[in-house]
Amino acid sequence: MANDYQFIIYEDRGAVVRLWHNRPDVGNAESPELLDELDDAVRRAEADPKVNVVVLAGKGKHFSAGHDLKRPRSSVPTTPETRLNFEERYYFEYCLRILDFKKPTIAQVQGACMAGGFMVANMCDLVVASEDAFFSDPVCVSLGAAAVEVLIHPYVMGMRKAKEFLFTGRRMPAAEALEIGMVNKVVPLADLDRETLALADKIAAAPPFAMKLIKKSLNRVWEAQGIRTVLNAHLDTHQLAHESTFMKELASRGLGATVQAGKSVAAG
Repeated sequence: MANDYQFIIYEDRGAVVRLWHNRPDVGNAESPELLDELDDAVRRAEADPKVNVVVLAGKGKHFSAGHDLKRPRSSVPTTPETRLNFEERYYFEYCLRILDFKKPTIAQVQGACMAGGFMVANMCDLVVASEDAFFSDPVCVSLGAAAVEVLIHPYVMGMRKAKEFLFTGRRMPAAEALEIGMVNKVVPLADLDRETLALADKIAAAPPFAMKLIKKSLNRVWEAQGIRTVLNAHLDTHQLAHESTFMKELASRGLGATVQAGKSVAAG
């Protein structure tokens, strides 16, 4: 099937569909246009009865360097109303669509999986990472934001690790992510594609209705623990951070100028 997107590749393999971030020249930074296409592709795969598993991946060296901070200033919301509407749509509702996806999902992660990229990858049910992969959410330390918009961190890495991860903004290597249970499997980079598709094919061969039911039951564990309340409350907290003196001063200088600082924090 021909690809209908500019920033996403919809790879139709029959029972398995792989959705690629396709902005490798900018580290697969997640622009609004890319996220619109990704959301459309997610809806498309969910509606296709022949699709049993969806893989999210990234072309090039990195899964995703996160939110696109270098987009034109004119496209950045500047009031509380426009900012909430924007972030609720692009960074919250689109992510929860992946979390609530009725079929199994797998993140195929190499290189950087940062901030918005971390958020998207951790919406998936399973994560396969290459040995060079690392995870980071440095926005609290570098940008003054209260983590990214979807506070999935304590659910996928545990509370103590989530606090350390966010308080320091450091990079977590794939081996450590495997040790704490955030990642299911770590493989050599050369084997990442083959290992991820082997896992996807194995899951896709299971009875799809049974898979849908067990995913629903497992996700209800988080529902019973109040995940929806927590995620919605954090989005509101995140909005408050935008009104801080630090973030207003930062915005006046241009968010693009902070990209390198964020990388330095994560690397340190």
